[in-house]
Amino acid sequence: MAFMIPTGLSSSLKDDGEFKLVARDWTGGFRFLIGEDEKIEVAIENGVPTDGEVLAGDIITIRGPVEIWGALLQTQPPRFLNDLAVALQMGLQREGNDIFFTQYYPALARAVEIIRGTNPDQVQTISTHPSGGTIEAPVGRYVNLDLCGDSYRVYFEEAGTGIPILLQHTAGSHGIQWRHLLSCTSITDRFRLIAYDLPFHGKSVPPTGRHWWSEPYRLRGEFLRSIPLAFSDTMALERPVFMGCSVGGALALDLAARHAERFRAVISVEGGLKMDGDLADPEARAFFHPQVSNQYKGRLMHGLTSPTAPEAYRQETIQTYMSGWPQSFIGDLEYYLNEYDLRELAATIDTKAVAVHIMNGEYDYSGSWEKGEEAHHAIRGSTWTRMDGMGHFPMCEDPDRFIQYLMPILAKIEAAA
Repeated sequence: MAFMIPTGLSSSLKDDGEFKLVARDWTGGFRFLIGEDEKIEVAIENGVPTDGEVLAGDIITIRGPVEIWGALLQTQPPRFLNDLAVALQMGLQREGNDIFFTQYYPALARAVEIIRGTNPDQVQTISTHPSGGTIEAPVGRYVNLDLCGDSYRVYFEEAGTGIPILLQHTAGSHGIQWRHLLSCTSITDRFRLIAYDLPFHGKSVPPTGRHWWSEPYRLRGEFLRSIPLAFSDTMALERPVFMGCSVGGALALDLAARHAERFRAVISVEGGLKMDGDLADPEARAFFHPQVSNQYKGRLMHGLTSPTAPEAYRQETIQTYMSGWPQSFIGDLEYYLNEYDLRELAATIDTKAVAVHIMNGEYDYSGSWEKGEEAHHAIRGSTWTRMDGMGHFPMCEDPDRFIQYLMPILAKIEAAA
Protein backbone atom coordinates (compact mmCIF):
# COMPACT_ATOMS: atom_id res chain seq x y z
CA MET A 1 0.00 0.00 0.00
CA ALA A 2 1.60 3.26 -1.14
CA PHE A 3 1.44 6.19 1.23
CA MET A 4 1.47 9.83 0.15
CA ILE A 5 3.64 12.01 2.41
CA PRO A 6 2.04 15.48 2.66
CA THR A 7 4.08 18.47 1.54
CA GLY A 8 4.14 21.83 3.27
CA LEU A 9 2.76 20.35 6.50
CA SER A 10 4.69 22.64 8.83
CA SER A 11 3.34 25.69 6.99
CA SER A 12 -0.22 24.34 7.17
CA LEU A 13 0.13 23.78 10.91
CA LYS A 14 1.66 27.22 11.39
CA ASP A 15 -1.30 28.84 9.65
CA ASP A 16 -3.95 26.86 11.50
CA GLY A 17 -5.58 28.81 14.34
CA GLU A 18 -6.61 25.74 16.34
CA PHE A 19 -3.17 24.12 16.15
CA LYS A 20 -1.50 27.34 17.28
CA LEU A 21 -3.70 27.42 20.37
CA VAL A 22 -3.25 23.79 21.43
CA ALA A 23 0.49 23.60 20.61
CA ARG A 24 1.41 26.75 22.54
CA ASP A 25 4.67 26.53 24.52
CA TRP A 26 5.63 23.18 22.93
CA THR A 27 9.30 22.85 22.00
CA GLY A 28 10.30 19.54 20.44
CA GLY A 29 8.05 17.96 17.84
CA PHE A 30 6.38 14.78 16.64
CA ARG A 31 7.22 11.88 14.35
CA PHE A 32 4.64 9.64 12.69
CA LEU A 33 6.49 6.50 11.57
CA ILE A 34 4.58 4.70 8.83
CA GLY A 35 5.58 1.11 8.25
CA GLU A 36 9.31 0.48 7.91
CA ASP A 37 10.36 3.22 5.53
CA GLU A 38 8.18 6.33 5.67
CA LYS A 39 7.63 9.06 8.21
CA ILE A 40 5.98 12.42 8.80
CA GLU A 41 8.10 14.67 10.98
CA VAL A 42 7.51 18.20 12.28
CA ALA A 43 9.80 20.17 14.58
CA ILE A 44 8.20 22.72 16.91
CA GLU A 45 9.84 25.68 18.61
CA ASN A 46 7.84 27.38 21.35
CA GLY A 47 4.60 26.29 19.69
CA VAL A 48 5.65 27.25 16.15
CA PRO A 49 6.16 24.43 13.58
CA THR A 50 9.40 24.61 11.63
CA ASP A 51 10.97 22.71 8.76
CA GLY A 52 13.69 20.17 9.47
CA GLU A 53 14.28 17.16 11.69
CA VAL A 54 13.09 16.83 15.27
CA LEU A 55 16.35 16.84 17.23
CA ALA A 56 15.66 17.90 20.82
CA GLY A 57 13.02 18.87 23.34
CA ASP A 58 9.77 17.10 24.14
CA ILE A 59 9.30 14.58 21.34
CA ILE A 60 6.32 12.30 20.69
CA THR A 61 6.73 9.38 18.33
CA ILE A 62 3.83 7.30 17.01
CA ARG A 63 4.58 4.25 14.88
CA GLY A 64 2.52 1.57 13.22
CA PRO A 65 1.69 -0.34 10.05
CA VAL A 66 0.92 1.38 6.77
CA GLU A 67 -2.61 -0.09 6.75
CA ILE A 68 -3.60 1.59 10.02
CA TRP A 69 -2.03 4.92 9.10
CA GLY A 70 -3.63 4.77 5.66
CA ALA A 71 -7.10 4.32 7.16
CA LEU A 72 -6.60 6.94 9.89
CA LEU A 73 -5.42 9.59 7.44
CA GLN A 74 -8.14 9.13 4.83
CA THR A 75 -10.23 12.21 4.15
CA GLN A 76 -13.27 10.18 5.24
CA PRO A 77 -11.78 7.60 7.64
CA PRO A 78 -13.57 4.33 8.42
CA ARG A 79 -15.51 3.70 11.61
CA PHE A 80 -13.40 4.12 14.78
CA LEU A 81 -10.24 4.97 12.83
CA ASN A 82 -11.60 8.48 12.61
CA ASP A 83 -9.81 9.11 15.93
CA LEU A 84 -6.13 8.94 16.87
CA ALA A 85 -6.85 7.72 20.42
CA VAL A 86 -8.66 4.65 19.14
CA ALA A 87 -6.03 4.01 16.47
CA LEU A 88 -3.55 3.73 19.34
CA GLN A 89 -5.61 0.77 20.56
CA MET A 90 -5.89 -0.79 17.11
CA GLY A 91 -2.28 -1.10 16.01
CA LEU A 92 -0.45 2.21 16.48
CA GLN A 93 2.09 2.58 19.30
CA ARG A 94 3.48 5.71 20.89
CA GLU A 95 6.76 6.62 22.52
CA GLY A 96 7.42 9.48 24.91
CA ASN A 97 6.39 10.80 28.29
CA ASP A 98 2.80 9.85 29.26
CA ILE A 99 1.93 13.22 30.77
CA PHE A 100 3.43 15.18 27.93
CA PHE A 101 1.47 13.09 25.45
CA THR A 102 -1.81 13.94 27.18
CA GLN A 103 -0.85 17.62 27.49
CA TYR A 104 -0.35 17.90 23.73
CA TYR A 105 -2.77 15.27 22.51
CA PRO A 106 -5.07 18.02 21.16
CA ALA A 107 -2.20 19.25 18.95
CA LEU A 108 -1.47 15.73 17.67
CA ALA A 109 -5.15 15.10 16.92
CA ARG A 110 -5.40 18.40 15.05
CA ALA A 111 -2.27 17.55 13.06
CA VAL A 112 -3.92 14.31 11.95
CA GLU A 113 -6.94 16.27 10.72
CA ILE A 114 -4.75 18.68 8.77
CA ILE A 115 -2.83 15.82 7.16
CA ARG A 116 -6.17 14.39 6.07
CA GLY A 117 -7.01 17.70 4.48
CA THR A 118 -9.88 18.43 6.86
CA ASN A 119 -11.06 21.99 6.35
CA PRO A 120 -13.57 23.32 8.90
CA ASP A 121 -15.12 25.46 6.15
CA GLN A 122 -16.01 22.28 4.26
CA VAL A 123 -17.57 20.50 7.25
CA GLN A 124 -21.38 20.43 7.54
CA THR A 125 -22.67 23.79 8.72
CA ILE A 126 -25.71 24.82 10.74
CA SER A 127 -28.65 25.52 8.46
CA THR A 128 -30.95 27.27 10.91
CA HIS A 129 -30.43 29.33 14.05
CA PRO A 130 -32.83 31.54 16.04
CA SER A 131 -32.61 35.19 15.08
CA GLY A 132 -31.36 37.82 17.48
CA GLY A 133 -33.87 38.77 20.15
CA THR A 134 -35.56 35.36 20.16
CA ILE A 135 -36.52 34.11 23.65
CA GLU A 136 -36.46 30.33 23.59
CA ALA A 137 -39.01 28.08 25.28
CA PRO A 138 -36.96 26.30 28.00
CA VAL A 139 -37.27 27.69 31.52
CA GLY A 140 -34.66 27.01 34.21
CA ARG A 141 -35.33 26.50 37.92
CA TYR A 142 -33.88 24.83 41.01
CA VAL A 143 -35.26 22.02 43.15
CA ASN A 144 -33.87 20.88 46.50
CA LEU A 145 -33.52 17.11 46.79
CA ASP A 146 -32.58 14.91 49.72
CA LEU A 147 -30.21 12.29 48.31
CA CYS A 148 -28.50 9.58 50.36
CA GLY A 149 -28.38 11.69 53.52
CA ASP A 150 -27.43 15.07 52.03
CA SER A 151 -29.43 17.96 50.64
CA TYR A 152 -28.66 19.10 47.09
CA ARG A 153 -29.74 22.14 45.09
CA VAL A 154 -30.32 20.74 41.60
CA TYR A 155 -30.77 22.86 38.50
CA PHE A 156 -33.11 21.82 35.70
CA GLU A 157 -34.62 23.22 32.54
CA GLU A 158 -37.98 22.22 31.16
CA ALA A 159 -40.19 22.84 28.16
CA GLY A 160 -43.38 21.37 26.75
CA THR A 161 -46.52 19.67 28.01
CA GLY A 162 -47.70 16.09 28.04
CA ILE A 163 -45.91 12.90 29.00
CA PRO A 164 -42.90 13.83 31.19
CA ILE A 165 -39.42 12.79 30.06
CA LEU A 166 -36.44 13.11 32.41
CA LEU A 167 -33.21 13.77 30.51
CA GLN A 168 -29.82 12.71 31.91
CA HIS A 169 -26.61 14.09 30.39
CA THR A 170 -23.32 12.28 29.78
CA ALA A 171 -20.41 11.92 32.22
CA GLY A 172 -18.63 15.18 33.01
CA SER A 173 -21.12 17.39 31.16
CA HIS A 174 -24.50 18.92 32.04
CA GLY A 175 -28.05 19.39 30.81
CA ILE A 176 -27.16 21.87 28.04
CA GLN A 177 -26.65 18.80 25.85
CA TRP A 178 -30.44 18.51 25.50
CA ARG A 179 -31.06 22.12 24.46
CA HIS A 180 -32.02 21.22 20.89
CA LEU A 181 -34.75 18.82 22.01
CA LEU A 182 -36.13 21.37 24.48
CA SER A 183 -36.61 23.78 21.56
CA CYS A 184 -38.15 21.20 19.20
CA THR A 185 -41.89 21.87 19.07
CA SER A 186 -42.54 18.55 17.34
CA ILE A 187 -41.55 16.99 20.66
CA THR A 188 -42.58 19.62 23.22
CA ASP A 189 -46.13 19.85 21.84
CA ARG A 190 -46.62 16.29 23.13
CA PHE A 191 -43.99 15.75 25.83
CA ARG A 192 -42.81 17.65 28.89
CA LEU A 193 -39.02 17.57 28.73
CA ILE A 194 -37.02 18.03 31.94
CA ALA A 195 -33.21 18.16 31.68
CA TYR A 196 -31.34 18.29 34.98
CA ASP A 197 -27.70 18.80 35.93
CA LEU A 198 -26.25 16.13 38.20
CA PRO A 199 -24.95 17.46 41.54
CA PHE A 200 -21.42 18.88 41.04
CA HIS A 201 -22.22 19.48 37.34
CA GLY A 202 -23.34 22.57 35.47
CA LYS A 203 -25.45 24.79 37.72
CA SER A 204 -26.13 22.11 40.36
CA VAL A 205 -23.98 22.99 43.35
CA PRO A 206 -22.28 20.61 45.80
CA PRO A 207 -23.93 19.92 49.19
CA THR A 208 -23.29 22.32 52.05
CA GLY A 209 -23.52 19.66 54.74
CA ARG A 210 -20.12 18.01 54.34
CA HIS A 211 -16.50 18.79 53.40
CA TRP A 212 -16.80 17.51 49.84
CA TRP A 213 -13.73 19.55 48.79
CA SER A 214 -11.43 17.34 50.88
CA GLU A 215 -12.56 14.00 49.44
CA PRO A 216 -12.37 12.45 45.96
CA TYR A 217 -15.56 12.64 43.93
CA ARG A 218 -16.85 9.19 42.97
CA LEU A 219 -20.28 8.66 41.42
CA ARG A 220 -21.96 5.57 42.89
CA GLY A 221 -24.96 3.70 41.53
CA GLU A 222 -27.12 4.05 44.63
CA PHE A 223 -26.69 7.84 44.60
CA LEU A 224 -27.16 8.15 40.84
CA ARG A 225 -30.33 6.04 40.80
CA SER A 226 -31.76 8.08 43.67
CA ILE A 227 -31.74 11.31 41.64
CA PRO A 228 -34.48 10.58 39.05
CA LEU A 229 -36.50 8.82 41.75
CA ALA A 230 -36.34 11.81 44.12
CA PHE A 231 -36.92 14.20 41.23
CA SER A 232 -40.05 12.33 40.17
CA ASP A 233 -41.40 12.33 43.74
CA THR A 234 -40.70 16.00 44.34
CA MET A 235 -42.10 17.11 40.99
CA ALA A 236 -45.08 14.73 41.28
CA LEU A 237 -44.28 13.06 37.95
CA GLU A 238 -46.47 10.03 37.30
CA ARG A 239 -44.38 7.26 35.77
CA PRO A 240 -42.24 9.50 33.55
CA VAL A 241 -40.07 8.37 30.68
CA PHE A 242 -36.33 8.37 31.42
CA MET A 243 -33.84 9.09 28.64
CA GLY A 244 -30.10 9.28 29.22
CA CYS A 245 -26.96 9.21 27.12
CA SER A 246 -23.65 7.44 27.90
CA VAL A 247 -23.57 7.22 31.70
CA GLY A 248 -27.21 8.25 31.44
CA GLY A 249 -27.80 5.47 28.91
CA ALA A 250 -26.36 2.98 31.37
CA LEU A 251 -28.55 4.47 34.09
CA ALA A 252 -31.63 4.04 31.89
CA LEU A 253 -31.14 0.27 31.74
CA ASP A 254 -30.18 0.18 35.42
CA LEU A 255 -33.47 1.87 36.34
CA ALA A 256 -35.41 -0.55 34.13
CA ALA A 257 -33.83 -3.46 36.00
CA ARG A 258 -34.26 -2.09 39.54
CA HIS A 259 -37.20 0.35 39.41
CA ALA A 260 -39.41 -0.72 36.52
CA GLU A 261 -42.56 0.28 38.39
CA ARG A 262 -41.46 3.93 38.50
CA PHE A 263 -41.14 4.52 34.73
CA ARG A 264 -43.36 3.84 31.75
CA ALA A 265 -40.35 3.65 29.42
CA VAL A 266 -36.60 4.16 29.33
CA ILE A 267 -34.53 5.26 26.34
CA SER A 268 -30.89 4.22 26.58
CA VAL A 269 -28.80 6.35 24.23
CA GLU A 270 -25.31 4.88 23.69
CA GLY A 271 -25.94 2.28 26.41
CA GLY A 272 -24.89 -1.33 26.84
CA LEU A 273 -24.65 -4.06 29.45
CA LYS A 274 -21.01 -3.45 30.45
CA MET A 275 -18.63 -0.72 29.32
CA ASP A 276 -14.95 -1.26 28.57
CA GLY A 277 -12.19 0.85 30.11
CA ASP A 278 -9.60 0.91 32.87
CA LEU A 279 -9.27 3.95 35.10
CA ALA A 280 -5.74 2.81 35.98
CA ASP A 281 -4.48 3.41 32.42
CA PRO A 282 -2.17 6.44 32.00
CA GLU A 283 -4.62 8.10 29.63
CA ALA A 284 -7.44 7.73 32.18
CA ARG A 285 -5.32 8.96 35.09
CA ALA A 286 -4.73 12.11 33.06
CA PHE A 287 -8.45 12.92 33.32
CA PHE A 288 -7.66 14.44 36.72
CA HIS A 289 -3.97 15.29 36.84
CA PRO A 290 -2.46 18.58 38.05
CA GLN A 291 -0.32 18.84 34.91
CA VAL A 292 -3.09 18.10 32.38
CA SER A 293 -5.84 20.56 31.50
CA ASN A 294 -9.47 19.86 30.67
CA GLN A 295 -8.61 20.42 27.02
CA TYR A 296 -7.34 16.84 26.85
CA LYS A 297 -10.74 15.47 27.91
CA GLY A 298 -12.52 17.70 25.43
CA ARG A 299 -10.36 16.60 22.52
CA LEU A 300 -10.87 12.92 23.38
CA MET A 301 -14.61 13.51 23.32
CA HIS A 302 -14.28 15.15 19.89
CA GLY A 303 -12.99 11.79 18.69
CA LEU A 304 -16.22 10.18 19.92
CA THR A 305 -18.35 12.45 17.76
CA SER A 306 -19.23 11.68 14.16
CA PRO A 307 -16.94 13.21 11.51
CA THR A 308 -20.09 13.97 9.48
CA ALA A 309 -21.73 16.06 12.23
CA PRO A 310 -21.73 19.89 12.06
CA GLU A 311 -18.35 21.05 13.35
CA ALA A 312 -19.90 23.90 15.33
CA TYR A 313 -22.00 21.42 17.31
CA ARG A 314 -19.06 19.04 17.77
CA GLN A 315 -17.03 21.89 19.24
CA GLU A 316 -19.93 23.02 21.43
CA THR A 317 -20.23 19.47 22.77
CA ILE A 318 -16.59 19.28 23.83
CA GLN A 319 -16.57 22.82 25.24
CA THR A 320 -18.74 21.64 28.13
CA TYR A 321 -16.06 19.08 29.00
CA MET A 322 -13.32 21.67 28.92
CA SER A 323 -15.27 24.05 31.18
CA GLY A 324 -16.46 21.56 33.82
CA TRP A 325 -15.22 20.81 37.34
CA PRO A 326 -12.01 18.78 36.77
CA GLN A 327 -13.06 15.88 39.02
CA SER A 328 -16.51 15.40 37.54
CA PHE A 329 -15.58 13.35 34.46
CA ILE A 330 -13.30 10.78 36.06
CA GLY A 331 -15.62 10.62 39.08
CA ASP A 332 -18.61 9.79 36.87
CA LEU A 333 -16.58 7.05 35.18
CA GLU A 334 -16.40 5.24 38.52
CA TYR A 335 -20.02 4.21 37.95
CA TYR A 336 -19.83 3.95 34.16
CA LEU A 337 -16.69 1.78 33.93
CA ASN A 338 -16.21 0.16 37.32
CA GLU A 339 -19.56 -0.33 39.02
CA TYR A 340 -22.14 -0.64 36.25
CA ASP A 341 -22.62 -4.21 35.03
CA LEU A 342 -26.04 -5.37 33.90
CA ARG A 343 -25.02 -8.65 32.26
CA GLU A 344 -26.72 -10.79 34.91
CA LEU A 345 -29.74 -8.54 35.50
CA ALA A 346 -30.63 -7.81 31.88
CA ALA A 347 -32.71 -10.94 31.38
CA THR A 348 -34.85 -10.05 34.42
CA ILE A 349 -36.08 -6.76 32.93
CA ASP A 350 -39.83 -6.93 32.28
CA THR A 351 -40.55 -4.85 29.20
CA LYS A 352 -44.28 -5.27 29.80
CA ALA A 353 -43.80 -3.22 32.95
CA VAL A 354 -41.36 -0.71 31.45
CA ALA A 355 -40.68 -0.30 27.74
CA VAL A 356 -36.97 -0.39 26.87
CA HIS A 357 -35.56 1.38 23.83
CA ILE A 358 -31.83 1.33 22.99
CA MET A 359 -30.07 3.63 20.49
CA ASN A 360 -26.40 3.52 19.44
CA GLY A 361 -24.36 5.61 17.02
CA GLU A 362 -22.02 4.39 14.29
CA TYR A 363 -18.91 6.29 15.41
CA ASP A 364 -19.28 5.63 19.15
CA TYR A 365 -16.53 3.23 20.23
CA SER A 366 -17.66 3.40 23.89
CA GLY A 367 -21.38 2.59 23.66
CA SER A 368 -20.96 0.96 20.28
CA TRP A 369 -23.50 -0.61 17.91
CA GLU A 370 -22.28 -3.98 19.09
CA LYS A 371 -22.89 -3.19 22.77
CA GLY A 372 -26.34 -1.82 22.09
CA GLU A 373 -27.34 -4.81 20.00
CA GLU A 374 -26.02 -7.15 22.70
CA ALA A 375 -28.21 -5.40 25.28
CA HIS A 376 -31.20 -5.58 22.94
CA HIS A 377 -30.82 -9.36 22.57
CA ALA A 378 -30.44 -9.79 26.34
CA ILE A 379 -33.57 -7.74 27.16
CA ARG A 380 -36.55 -9.54 25.70
CA GLY A 381 -39.11 -7.16 24.21
CA SER A 382 -36.71 -4.21 23.88
CA THR A 383 -36.14 -2.23 20.68
CA TRP A 384 -32.78 -1.27 19.19
CA THR A 385 -32.07 1.61 16.82
CA ARG A 386 -28.83 1.63 14.84
CA MET A 387 -28.02 5.27 14.17
CA ASP A 388 -25.92 5.58 11.02
CA GLY A 389 -23.62 8.59 10.89
CA MET A 390 -23.96 9.37 14.61
CA GLY A 391 -21.42 9.46 17.43
CA HIS A 392 -21.49 9.27 21.24
CA PHE A 393 -23.41 12.55 21.76
CA PRO A 394 -26.16 12.41 19.11
CA MET A 395 -28.58 14.83 20.81
CA CYS A 396 -26.05 17.67 20.76
CA GLU A 397 -23.51 16.83 18.03
CA ASP A 398 -26.13 16.30 15.30
CA PRO A 399 -29.56 17.06 16.81
CA ASP A 400 -31.60 17.24 13.61
CA ARG A 401 -30.56 13.75 12.57
CA PHE A 402 -30.97 12.40 16.10
CA ILE A 403 -34.52 13.72 16.32
CA GLN A 404 -35.36 11.81 13.15
CA TYR A 405 -34.22 8.59 14.84
CA LEU A 406 -36.00 9.47 18.09
CA MET A 407 -39.46 10.38 16.76
CA PRO A 408 -40.61 6.80 16.00
CA ILE A 409 -39.69 5.78 19.55
CA LEU A 410 -41.63 8.69 21.03
CA ALA A 411 -44.59 7.72 18.84
CA LYS A 412 -44.55 4.23 20.34
CA ILE A 413 -44.45 5.64 23.86
CA GLU A 414 -47.29 8.02 23.08
CA ALA A 415 -49.38 5.24 21.55
CA ALA A 416 -48.86 3.04 24.60
CA ALA A 417 -50.01 5.88 26.88
